[in-house]
Amino acid sequence: MNILWWHWLVVGMVLIGLELVVPSFTIIWFGLGAVLVGIVMVFAPGYPLPAQILTWTVVSAVLTIAWFRFFNPRSNKTFSGSAKGAVVGETGLVIRAAKPYARGTVKFQLPLLGADEWPCMAEESLKVGDRVKVVDVEGHVMKVEKTGKGVD
Repeated sequence: MNILWWHWLVVGMVLIGLELVVPSFTIIWFGLGAVLVGIVMVFAPGYPLPAQILTWTVVSAVLTIAWFRFFNPRSNKTFSGSAKGAVVGETGLVIRAAKPYARGTVKFQLPLLGADEWPCMAEESLKVGDRVKVVDVEGHVMKVEKTGKGVD
């Protein structure tokens, strides 16, 4: 099997395009690694296949690690207590019922602090479909109060 430089460029562009569909911000680094191997292949057409694959793997891993460690070190962490003011007052929909002071789950229309579903707790029973408003954040749990009735 003879892999040419343009094969790597196509694979790289497909992976970069796939990032638009699956926004994980990791696939792009594998795509850029493939593009880099394609560029190397333009200048060194006799570059052996095992070396191509090794180069792609190493470059992709280095780019991924560099992104998460140096350029975006806090993107994979959520500090629920650090932005309490940003979530207090937000409204969501209960998707897992809970008894008073027990944990349920609330889903928000837009992600809050990096997630659209959060464990929640209230002083009254919560039913699936209840509309709730965030009144406080305690650790990793949203304290909520009911604003609208759900389905019985």
